[in-house]
Amino acid sequence: MQKAIYTTVGIDELLSHVQALKGVGARFVQMHAERNVDDGSYRLVYTFINVRAAQEHIAQDGSYAIENLVVEGIDQYQEIPSISSYYPAVFPFENEAHDLFGLAITDMQIDFKGFFYQVSTAEPMSVITPEVKAAREKAMKVRAAAEAKARKAAAEKAAAAAAAAGEGVAGAGDAAGAAVARPAAAAGSDAQHDEAAAKAALKAAEMEAKLAAMDPEKAAKVRAALAAKVVRDKQKKEA
Repeated sequence: MQKAIYTTVGIDELLSHVQALKGVGARFVQMHAERNVDDGSYRLVYTFINVRAAQEHIAQDGSYAIENLVVEGIDQYQEIPSISSYYPAVFPFENEAHDLFGLAITDMQIDFKGFFYQVSTAEPMSVITPEVKAAREKAMKVRAAAEAKARKAAAEKAAAAAAAAGEGVAGAGDAAGAAVARPAAAAGSDAQHDEAAAKAALKAAEMEAKLAAMDPEKAAKVRAALAAKVVRDKQKKEA
């Protein structure tokens, strides 16, 4: 029985993972590109099989694994390193990703310079339908509205903090030496805290807008990862 293992890696981690697979004798099988119609990003999947390990597993229980490296969230103009220095057989797949999707794969050992395919439309797999375009524009408007709301809230909070700080200074001048006067340093500290909180609110709003434009399943994974990070950060502070 065949099973598939998927490992998500960042672009900067791709070559080190490929090198590790090469080191254990894994063979390259295929690579394919996909386009996320929700946010317009791209996804690359590299497939390998460790023949020696597969033979051993088949002899033991009749099963073997196909290993996949997945690079997600790729921008069309983001540079992607070629793996052809490790697996030269990848050249048709990388040239295809360049010609059909417009992906910027660098340092290909065999580079057709955009002429691997003869196509009537440049980068045909990157062309979007009117429905997808409308959905993307809607997502952008939602994000812009969220950012504007966060900026307005931050400005109002900062103005309120500045007014409170001004009132505190005036009150301290009228009642010099009074024990209830708040030190200027404390007022400055509060203002800095409010500014930091405003920035955090804006960042949260931007992230929420991005999540709203994602596939629900992917967004749920991102939310879970963010929640786990918050827990780890809290544990570090408490330690």
